Amino acid sequence: MRRVSPALAAYAWAVYAFMYLPIAVLVLFSFNASKFGAAWAGFTTRWYGALFAREDVRGAVINTLTVALTSTLVSTLLGTLLGLGLWRYAFRGRAALTFLLVTPIVIPDVVMGVSLLMFYALVRQVLPFQGGLLTVLLAHVTFQVSYVALVVRSRLAGYGPELEEAARDLGANGFRAFLHVTLPLALPGVLSGALLAFTLSLDDFVVTYFTSGSGFHTLPVLIYTAVKRGVTPDINALSSLLIGFTVILIVAANALSRPGQRNAGRGDGK
Repeated sequence: MRRVSPALAAYAWAVYAFMYLPIAVLVLFSFNASKFGAAWAGFTTRWYGALFAREDVRGAVINTLTVALTSTLVSTLLGTLLGLGLWRYAFRGRAALTFLLVTPIVIPDVVMGVSLLMFYALVRQVLPFQGGLLTVLLAHVTFQVSYVALVVRSRLAGYGPELEEAARDLGANGFRAFLHVTLPLALPGVLSGALLAFTLSLDDFVVTYFTSGSGFHTLPVLIYTAVKRGVTPDINALSSLLIGFTVILIVAANALSRPGQRNAGRGDGK
């Protein structure tokens, strides 16, 4: 193996420090005893306890989890079906459909948020409704489906239809072949895509901000609203909890993708 040059290693550490030191400072100051200012006044954990006494934080937590769980269930179902269809069938327009799935991933969040806001304004002329839970749910499902579908398709990319055909040769019908062969193979990708979709919904601010309307706040929107009045340790504590929960979900999603790689290696005789 080639050794990494000291200059490249120093550059890499500088990039990591630039990315993660602000997060470390935020977590550190969530334990600051001083309520205002950046001066360190001692260690305390009372800001974490104070969060649960705030009604607006409890409401934002409920809204965030409701949106994340519901949109993840819907997007996982639709994304799994899309991923299976793209893997199994060759049809006209397949490349165009794949392009449409990639589009919500690559376009900026601001563009997607503004476009959804304009779409809701257009629909509101025919069906009067207010921005809130429903509009945020639909917006989150719009970009979550793409991630789930692409993850499921990538998970099954190394397998061919021969496995299902072998199951049918042994007497299984189409449903049993799917249930006992295809679904277990796709399950790590489905779970990984679901965790990724949940994480994206949990952390989303831009799309939620444009589509939530007034009176409906998720945790990212609540943090943004509070920061405009000044950064306080309780907001740092809330941000730290959100970051920690997100890291746990990302680690779990990565762990789910590893068994498939090991199994693929065994199948190659490695």
